[in-house]
Amino acid sequence: MGSTMIRLDDETEARLNRLAERTGRSKSFYVREATLEKLEEYEDYYLAKDSLEEFRQSDDALIDLADVEWPAE
Repeated sequence: MGSTMIRLDDETEARLNRLAERTGRSKSFYVREATLEKLEEYEDYYLAKDSLEEFRQSDDALIDLADVEWPAE
C-alpha cells in the first residue's frame, strides 16, 4: 500500500484530530475515506468532460433524447 503526505491548515488538522479522538478511528481512516469519495467524483467529472470535448471535436450528429430506445426495466 502506498502512502501520500498532505499538508492541512491548522483548523482542518484540529477538526480531524477531534473527529478521530471522538470516534476512536485514526486520522488516516478519515483522510482515506474522504479521498476515495471525492476521487470518484473527480473521475466521473473528468470522464464526462473529456467525452464531451471528444464529441464536440467529432463529426457525429446529435441524437434527440426522445429517439433513444431505453431497455425495459
